[in-house]
Amino acid sequence: MQSSPVGIDRTSLLPPLKTWTWQDHRIAYREVGSQGPPLVLIHGFGASSIHWRKNFAQLSQQHRVWALDLLGFGASAKPREVAYTFDTWATQLEAFTEQVVGAPSLWVGNSIGCIVCLQAAVNRPDLVRGLSLLNCSLRLLHEKKRQSQPWIQQVGTPLVQKLLTQTPLGRVFFDRLRNPRALRKVLLQAYAQPEAVTDELINLLLEPALDEGALEVFLAFINYASGPLAEELLPKLNQQQCPVQFLWGEKDPWEPINLGRAYAAYPCVEEFIALPNAGHCPQDEVPELVNGHILRWAERVFGEK
Repeated sequence: MQSSPVGIDRTSLLPPLKTWTWQDHRIAYREVGSQGPPLVLIHGFGASSIHWRKNFAQLSQQHRVWALDLLGFGASAKPREVAYTFDTWATQLEAFTEQVVGAPSLWVGNSIGCIVCLQAAVNRPDLVRGLSLLNCSLRLLHEKKRQSQPWIQQVGTPLVQKLLTQTPLGRVFFDRLRNPRALRKVLLQAYAQPEAVTDELINLLLEPALDEGALEVFLAFINYASGPLAEELLPKLNQQQCPVQFLWGEKDPWEPINLGRAYAAYPCVEEFIALPNAGHCPQDEVPELVNGHILRWAERVFGEK
């Protein structure tokens, strides 16, 4: 199955932003579709609900679809006093599903969004029917994984994190990152298909990075080396209550598929599917392929319940 032509301006096809208040914070989300079981889409680090712009139309033909901007990202509030952790975002997803969606849902995550979905599923199994996880964050900089890294990384990673978060260097680094040329270089590393890194994508990702508070969110997260790992959360899920599907771009340089395949061994994981010609964000590179797998998985998790 081939992906749709890249370079098409899809912003006019985006569902309009809606807002919801959670813990006194303005939360942005998009909603499309009038019937069918509910899907909730959770983006990765630095992204937002717009990263699902190539998925809305096809998924909403059979489902009601929501895409949430996590606190600190997209058009959602970026308060300075909040702890930007997976516990925070999982609690947000749980409340959103309960208060806005109003029914147990299939949660679909990309990158760190996968950890958010896993944590929320462990916390509130009554709110989820299943998970579809795209290129799950392996959290290779987690403090528990440092002992397996070369000694230079064991020592250097905490030092760099401290320098970025406790000195002006962090602002300089962030300012250099949030410009079109630098962001394009980063995305060309993550995407297997360079033609998918369009001006449209660059502009959509850059806009929220210019918001007040975006720097603090960035610095808080890059210093976050604790919290849950997927391998700690997966054993806590019941296969009958919350079956898991993994979709993984074969050419992801950030979350290597050879490491991700270990997740297929957990009892709750029913599928691990490699996606050819895709990198870290397959929903944006091969959307029709991803949409097809999500729709088939949704039929399985909702059809048997």
